Amino acid sequence: MSEKVIVIGASGHGKVVADIVRRSGDTLLGFLDDNKTLPPEIADIPVLGKVADYIKYPDVSFMVGIGNSAIREKIVRQLDNVRWYTAIHPSAVISALDTKIGVGSVIMANAVINPSAYVGEHSIINTAAVVEHDNHIGSFAHISVGARLGGTVSVGNHTWVGIGATISNNISICDHCTIGAGAVVICDIKESGTYVGIPAKKIK
Repeated sequence: MSEKVIVIGASGHGKVVADIVRRSGDTLLGFLDDNKTLPPEIADIPVLGKVADYIKYPDVSFMVGIGNSAIREKIVRQLDNVRWYTAIHPSAVISALDTKIGVGSVIMANAVINPSAYVGEHSIINTAAVVEHDNHIGSFAHISVGARLGGTVSVGNHTWVGIGATISNNISICDHCTIGAGAVVICDIKESGTYVGIPAKKIK
């Protein structure tokens, strides 16, 4: 049975999420966004109103299509008693062996999630990212385009793994970190901050 969905956030990431909703065979009703300068529709998808207008749609599922994790969490906390949609692109490869995807998360095109991996709530596994076996991805995390996580990797809440970054096997990364594009992480990261380079090191 088709699910009715509204995407919160009509920016680039929101459009990607909206496309996944449609490709999954569910019914996309439109966007909610607080930007007053938006046109009445974007890429033929109607802008239905502001975020606060979610209360007009009690029988609809919602998805926050915003890349910034702090803003994503703020909106999630604002919406009371809603049903969250989990967006999974049809081309994503997700193991059926003990793999769990948290509500409100999005798994994009050609992403791979292998056995016994866990993805927390409202996280992003972006295009062609690889999340290997026994990984644990926290909530409001973002694994960017083409990032590769080896086996038994832990990524904390609100941590961003940049485009094309590589995380070696058996690595733990704490909450609120940014791993730069193309970085290679070969040691545990226990202190929040921004890490870049090969091997990845913290910058001020």
